Amino acid sequence: MSIPYVTLDDPRHGEAVQVAPLIRRVIARNPSKFTYHGTGTYIVGSSEPGGDVAVIDPGPISDSHRDALTAALASSRVAAILVTHCHSDHSPLAAWLKETTGAPTVAFGPHALSHGWVEDDTPEELDDEEKQAAATAEAAGEAKVEESLDLDFDPDIRVGDGAIAASGDGWTLRAIHTPGHTSNHMCYWLEEQRALFTGDHIMGWSTTVITPPDGDMRDYFASLQRVKDLDPAVLWPTHGAPVTDARPFIEAFVQHRLDREAGVLRAVREGITMIPDMVELLYVGVSEKLYKAAGRSVLAHLIKLVDDGLVVWDGAQPGVTTPYRPT
Repeated sequence: MSIPYVTLDDPRHGEAVQVAPLIRRVIARNPSKFTYHGTGTYIVGSSEPGGDVAVIDPGPISDSHRDALTAALASSRVAAILVTHCHSDHSPLAAWLKETTGAPTVAFGPHALSHGWVEDDTPEELDDEEKQAAATAEAAGEAKVEESLDLDFDPDIRVGDGAIAASGDGWTLRAIHTPGHTSNHMCYWLEEQRALFTGDHIMGWSTTVITPPDGDMRDYFASLQRVKDLDPAVLWPTHGAPVTDARPFIEAFVQHRLDREAGVLRAVREGITMIPDMVELLYVGVSEKLYKAAGRSVLAHLIKLVDDGLVVWDGAQPGVTTPYRPT
């Protein structure tokens, strides 16, 4: 079953675009292999002067995105600032928005610290084109294009699964805890439209990278089922276009992961012990620029297979340079 990816052909960077009733989106100019066309900040609520709104994923440190949000929110009252998780393309601008509007920040919690049993979660290496884009962007006060952690973010309000994260006239956003991509990943359910803001949990243009130790493949499978059980009418990811036929899309996502896990187990049973060799075998046709991220997802599958009793590792701790073999 192939994933029916959806594309976003006209990102309209820096504009507040009404994408649905009660929903506007402003896309930051931080395109990359992690962010697609850029971070889409959602403004949920009334667009009428003085209306209450919630802002979901304020985005990266970027002068132009800050200015675009300032213009988009000029006539609104920001009631809450919701963050899906603490990657630097999602949460850093929350501090500025809180200082500017006085609204509280809301999330599951800060990013969990490393458990210490796997290599440091360093940003993905950039190719020459992206390095040039990053240098140009930094000189212009824009967001950098590599993915990294925002360890400074700690929400004013920590919400658990099922709790109301924010509400206003005619809209209610409920927190849906979806660990997997990160342990603190939270989606937000707009009850009035049966719409789910999915952050990086489910994206229409790409699969999600699961990076141990904070990323967990078993949690990710459970969180995909959690979203499927909600039976959403539409998914609004932070990057890319909405997914309007959610159930078959989620089913394809799950099947893709099951097929990948089966491929990893088959590779180990055939005597392939090292993750880089597994990536070359399993990711035929995928750009080598994505091999490091792919290796992290393979590692997440291997850790799950170890927990399932099907694989063991040689050495003190699992990692991308650890040999693996079947039980």
